[in-house]
Amino acid sequence: MLTNPLTKNIDPQNTATDLAGYRAAGGYSGWRKALAGDPGDLVKTVQDAGLRGRGGAGFNTGLKWSFVPRGEGSPAVKYLVCNADEMEPGTFKDRLLMERDPHLLIEGMAIAAYAIEARTAYIFIRGEYHTATARLEKAIAEARKEGLLGKNILGSGYSLEIHLHRSAGNYICGEETALLNALEGKRAIPRAKPPFPQVSGLWGKPTVVNNVETFCNIPHLIDLGVDWYKSLGRGEDAGTKLFGVSGKVKNPGTWELPMGTPIREIIEVHAGGMRDGLKLKGFLPGGGSTDFLGPEHLDLPMDYDVIGKSGSRMGTGTIIVLDDKTCPVGLVLNLTQFFARESCGWCTPCRDGLPWAVKILQRIENGEGRPEDIGLLREQVRYMGPGNTFCALAPGAAEPIQSALKLFEQDFIDHIEKGCCPYL
Repeated sequence: MLTNPLTKNIDPQNTATDLAGYRAAGGYSGWRKALAGDPGDLVKTVQDAGLRGRGGAGFNTGLKWSFVPRGEGSPAVKYLVCNADEMEPGTFKDRLLMERDPHLLIEGMAIAAYAIEARTAYIFIRGEYHTATARLEKAIAEARKEGLLGKNILGSGYSLEIHLHRSAGNYICGEETALLNALEGKRAIPRAKPPFPQVSGLWGKPTVVNNVETFCNIPHLIDLGVDWYKSLGRGEDAGTKLFGVSGKVKNPGTWELPMGTPIREIIEVHAGGMRDGLKLKGFLPGGGSTDFLGPEHLDLPMDYDVIGKSGSRMGTGTIIVLDDKTCPVGLVLNLTQFFARESCGWCTPCRDGLPWAVKILQRIENGEGRPEDIGLLREQVRYMGPGNTFCALAPGAAEPIQSALKLFEQDFIDHIEKGCCPYL
């Protein structure tokens, strides 16, 4: 039984970067099966399989597709968009899929477009991803030449064009409506919701936006079925996932593992554990915009709901490890500087609150902190919390700050009382 659908074609020889290699490995069989079926049935299949969005939110993918109007009286023009603008700190999974198995993404997008009855799709890709861009351009051209894209695909009567759009580079484009604005040539700022993109998205037409890894789950799910897909997970969540680890571990990298794989296994087995002489102090379980968890959480399974109940988020599933010789204040300062720089400036708590948080954190790290700075940071976190901003950028940016203040408060106090960074 296939247990690694996302990476089965990925090896040191890059055997599936061209169409011939991808087909030899069974590629596009899911696309052929999809074209022979009903679009509505495909939506239900993906919903029943329990595939949750792999971009960070974890929303049921098929349920998201079901919100697109269909049938008599629905808009004739619909769009599908792939968010390939991978800019979450500590995240490096989508690039692997695009560079090493580009046709998997093309096939997944084709099936999704057919399911929502869209005839135009876009890949919104990070501008720095030069290799991924070149390989996707080649894959699209190959698929079009062989009749897998374009007009009257495989004699089905269905037509689809996929276009590649290189991003100018903004973290805010991880928010789907900001991405749509950027794709339209406008300033990348979030839109008010409702209406949601599934009803009024790109150029006012029904639009579905999903992440690269989400689409890459689709071909094998359609080809092998719901029961097979559900059997891959170890817990409540179905399928496999690309989990990554960065930081001072012996073997940093990314691996395809079952949903529900324990954090301890990811860090200690696949990442090789901490480097010699270092101990685990804490970790961000899903990229830079998630809350720190401590060593006591190592045995939690990497499932969306389980990590959510623990006080953090699984996010992108890419773990950032903090060791006992690295300053948590400096780490949080580095992340907050990034988020402050990437704010679109649309709302006050994010535009002004993040630079203020940077100023306070920098002061503490420089040994110039004051006792009241800890209270000021906590106040800033509340102002940037959910419900106070236009989108999730500032609330996400506040998560490492608020959790560091909770788990590593003594480190902040030591900086202030000693007048220097104790880790230097």
